[in-house]
Amino acid sequence: MANPVESARMAIRPMFRAPEPETLAPLVASAQLSILERASIVGRAKGLLGELRSAQTDGWVNQFLQEYRLGTEEGTALLSLAEAFLRVPDADTADLLIADKLGDANWRAHSGKSASMLVNSATWGLVLGKAMVGEDGRGVLRKLVSRAGEPFVRQAVGAAMRLMGQVFVMGRTIDEAIKRMDAAENKGFTASFDMLGEAARTRADAERYFEAYQQAVAAVGANPARGHSVSVKLSALHPRYETAKAASCVPELAAMLVELARQAASAGVQLTVDAEEAARLEMSLDIIEAAARDPQLQGWDGLGMAVQAYSKRARPVLAWADAMGQDTGRIMQVRLVKGAYWDSEIKWAQERGLADYPLFTRKPSTDVSYLACAKDMLRASNIRPAFATHNALTVATILEWAGQTRDFEFQRLHGMGQGLFEKLVQDEGYHCRIYAPVGGHRDLLAYLVRRLLENGANSSFVHQLADEDISEDELLADPVEKVLEVGGTRHPAIRLPSELFMPERANSEGLDLEDSAILADISGKVAEMPSVPAGMDSDVASAIANAQSVYPAWSVTPVEQRAACLDRLASLLEQHRAPLMAIAVQEAKKTIPDALAEVREAVDFCRYYAARARHDLAPVELPGPTGERNVLRHEGRGVWAAIAPWNFPLAIFLGQVAAALVAGNTVVAKPAPQTPDIARYAVSLAHQAGIPRGALQLVTGGGDVGAALTGDLRIAGVVFTGSVPTAKAIARNLLADDARPLVPLIAETGGLNAMFVDSTALSEQVVRDVVISGFQSAGQRCSALRLLLLQEEIAEHTIEMLVGAMRELVVGDPANPANDIGPVIDQAAYEKLMAYRAQNAARIIHEVPVPATGHFVPPTLMRLDSLDQLNTEWFGPIVHVATWPAGKLEETIAAVNAKGFGLTMGLHSRIARVSETVETCARVGNLYINRSMIGAVVGSQPFGGEGLSGTGPKAGGPNYLHRFCAERTTSVDTTSAGGNASLLSLED
Repeated sequence: MANPVESARMAIRPMFRAPEPETLAPLVASAQLSILERASIVGRAKGLLGELRSAQTDGWVNQFLQEYRLGTEEGTALLSLAEAFLRVPDADTADLLIADKLGDANWRAHSGKSASMLVNSATWGLVLGKAMVGEDGRGVLRKLVSRAGEPFVRQAVGAAMRLMGQVFVMGRTIDEAIKRMDAAENKGFTASFDMLGEAARTRADAERYFEAYQQAVAAVGANPARGHSVSVKLSALHPRYETAKAASCVPELAAMLVELARQAASAGVQLTVDAEEAARLEMSLDIIEAAARDPQLQGWDGLGMAVQAYSKRARPVLAWADAMGQDTGRIMQVRLVKGAYWDSEIKWAQERGLADYPLFTRKPSTDVSYLACAKDMLRASNIRPAFATHNALTVATILEWAGQTRDFEFQRLHGMGQGLFEKLVQDEGYHCRIYAPVGGHRDLLAYLVRRLLENGANSSFVHQLADEDISEDELLADPVEKVLEVGGTRHPAIRLPSELFMPERANSEGLDLEDSAILADISGKVAEMPSVPAGMDSDVASAIANAQSVYPAWSVTPVEQRAACLDRLASLLEQHRAPLMAIAVQEAKKTIPDALAEVREAVDFCRYYAARARHDLAPVELPGPTGERNVLRHEGRGVWAAIAPWNFPLAIFLGQVAAALVAGNTVVAKPAPQTPDIARYAVSLAHQAGIPRGALQLVTGGGDVGAALTGDLRIAGVVFTGSVPTAKAIARNLLADDARPLVPLIAETGGLNAMFVDSTALSEQVVRDVVISGFQSAGQRCSALRLLLLQEEIAEHTIEMLVGAMRELVVGDPANPANDIGPVIDQAAYEKLMAYRAQNAARIIHEVPVPATGHFVPPTLMRLDSLDQLNTEWFGPIVHVATWPAGKLEETIAAVNAKGFGLTMGLHSRIARVSETVETCARVGNLYINRSMIGAVVGSQPFGGEGLSGTGPKAGGPNYLHRFCAERTTSVDTTSAGGNASLLSLED
C-alpha cells in the first residue's frame, strides 16, 4: 500500500487539466458559507474595507498608485516606461522611449489632483504635474523639451523611475532591504525577502543568484529574532529548469536547495520555495521533498513552499505538503497565493493545443479555490499557513474560520495592501509578513512591472477598491455565489485550446511534453522506426497520366466532398501521430518537439484549407444591370506538381497537396529525396481519407525526377518549397517550350533573415528568442534567424549572455528528449556548412560542442565586421552577429532589404514608433516583433516571402487556394427569352 505521501502525490496528476466544473464542485462545497457565517464575515470585511480605503489616501505611494492606475492610459504608459527606461544606456534611445511612452498621454487630466506634492510636483512634476499646467496635456512633453532641453527631461524621468522603484522594490541590496523593514511604516511586520527577478538564462546567472540567496540567508540570520525569512525561486538557480532536463536539473536544484536550507536552519531563518509555472510543479515537489528528507534538516520547521490557488492542483498539493510534514516529522510552512502567471498559462495551453488549462479561467473560481484551500490549511496538522492576499473579504473569512487561533500569518506585497493588516497586527496580535523584492531597480523593477502588466492588475481587489464605480456590495460579493451562477463553467471568452479557431475549424491536438509521463511515453514510441506502407511510388509519366485521367471526375466533385476528405485526413493524422512523429525523428532528424509541431501543422493545413474551400470556392454572384446574371466560379486547373522540402517533409508536403486537391486539381507529389518515407505514410492516409488513388500520386527521387515532372507539358501548375537556385531552374523549365501554356508557379524559398535589437529590449527575452530562432531544428528552417543586428551600446552584453545560453545547449540524438538540437539532414549539408565554418574560423565567437560522429554541425555564433560579408543563406545552425549605431535603424534595414531576400525579419524593442518604422521599411513577408521568428501558425501567421524568397501567395493564408484555381465567369442575359420578368413584376 502506498504511504500517505505517495498517495497524495498520485492524487495531484489527474487534476492537472481536469474540466473546470468537475474541479470546482468539491471546492464550492468546502468554501460555501452558512447565512450566519456570511453575515459575520461581511460585517468584519466592511470594517477592513474602510481601513483599506482610508489608507489609499495616506502617503505618496498609495496616492500615486490610485492616481495612475493600470487601467488608465497614463498608468499603463508609466509602467511601460518603468519596465524599460533604467536599462537603456544611450541618450538617443532613452529620449525616443520617453517620447513614445509619455508623449501622447493626457497628463493634464491628472495635474493637481493628488494631495501629495511628490505626485504633483518635484520629481513627478517634471513629467506629469504642475510644470504642465496651462499646456495642452498631450503635447506638453514636446514643449517641455524645447524649454528645458532633452538632458534635463531625461534626468528627471530617470529620477522618477528610481523613485517608482521604491514602490515595488524593498531594497537594492539585502542590507538595504533589512534596514528599510525597520522603518516606522513596517512596525510589527516581518518580511520574506525575495531576491532578484528574472529566471537564469546562463550558468553564470544561476551562480550569481545562488550567491545572492546565500548572502540573504546570512544577512537575515544575523538577527533571527526579527523573524524575517527568505524566498527562493528555483528557476533563478538553474538555466534549464525544464521537464525534458529533469534528470539533470532536479538533482542539481535539490542539492542547491538542501545547501541553502542547511544554512538557513543553522541561522534560524525560514526558507520558502516560490511557486512558478504549472509545468514545473511536479519537479518542484521532487526538489522540496529532497530537502524535507535531508537527514541534517530533520526536525527543522523552517522549510516552506508556495501554493497557487488558481491551479486546479492546489488542493491536492496542500494534501501532499501536509503528508510530507507528517512523514518527515516537521511542520511545513505553506504560503497560499492567487498565482502570477495566469495569462501566460492560458496562452501556452492554446499555442500547444492542450486538452484544457491547468488553472481556473474565472477570477471568482480562483477565489473559491483560495477559500477551500485556506480551510484545508487551517485544519491541517502539519502545515503552518501563510495567507497572501489583499482581499478584505478573504481576510475576514479566514479570521472567521480561524477563531481564536493565531498560529498562522497573513502576507502582502510590498507597495500594496497598506491599511488592510495594520490594525490586525498592532491591535489584535495577528502576524503579517511583507513579501519584499530585493534587487537593483534596473532589473527587478522591469520584472515586477511586467508581472503587473501581464496579469491585468486593474482587475485585482486593490485596484477595484480605487474604482469609484464599483460598490461596496460588489467588492464583498460572495465568490461561491458567482461560481454557482455559472455552474462552475469556464469563462466564455476563453475557449478551450481545441476550440481556438472555431467555428471555422478545430485546432490541432497537441501533446503536453511538459508532463513527464507523456514525454516518457512518446519518447519510447519515437525511438523506433514504424513500418511504412509500400506500393506508393510511381514513375513520372504514369503518375501524370493517372492523375490526368482522374482529373475530370475529381474536378466536378463538390467542394464539400473534397473538403470532407481533408477533414478526415486531419483526423487520421492525429490518430497516427506517434508513428508520424517517429518517422520525422528517424528520417528527418527532428527533435521530439519539432516532430510534434510538424504533425500539428499538417493537421492545421488540412482543416484550414478545407474550411477556406467551403467559404472561398463557392460560386460568387457578381453585380450587373437588371436582366443579367454574372457568376464567378473557381475550378481546378488540371494536374499539379507539388515538390516539398526535407525540412518540413510532412507539413509542407501535405499543405501543398491539400490546397491543390481541395481546389479541384489532381496532384503528383514529389517529396525530397532525403525524406520519402513520411510522404509515403501521408499519402497512404490520404487515400484512406477518401482521396482517390489517381488524384494523388507519389513520385520519389532527386533533381532529375523533379525536372522530368516540371518539364512535362501535361503539368498545369507547380507548387515548390526549397532553394532559390532550384526555384529558378523550375521557372526556366516551365518556359522552355514556347508552345506550352503559361503555368503558375508558387514558390517559397529561403532568406537572409535578420533580427534587429535596440537598447530598450530585455536581454533575457532577446537571448531566448535568438536561441529558438537560430538554433532550433539545427537552423534548418526557411524562417530561421541568420543575421542578428544589435544596437552598438548593448552588443557586448547581449553577446555575453547569448554565449552563456549557448553553453547550456545539448546537441545529440534527436530521439532523446534531453537533447536540444539534432544533426543536419545529410552528408552534403554537413560538408557545406563545415567548410564555411572552417573558412571563417577567425570570426567564430562561440560554438557548441557536438558528438564526434554523425552529421552534427556545432551551433555557431559568428561575428561580421560588415553586412557585406553575408550575401548567401547558410542553411544550418549558424547565426551571424553585427551591430548598428543608434539613429541608423532605417539605413540598416535598407541594407538588409538590398540583399534581395524578403522572407522573415525580427525586432526586439519597447518603442512602438520603432516597431512602426520597421513595419514600414521592411520588405519581408513575415515580421515578428518581441518574439521568436519561427513557428508560423496556419491561419494566424500566413507564411511566405517576396523577392528572392518567394512568389506568394502565403501558405496558410486566405489567398492561397485561389492561386490553384482557374477563375471563370459566366454571364447570362436573363431577358433573352423575351422580357425581364423580375423587373416587370415589381410592386409599388
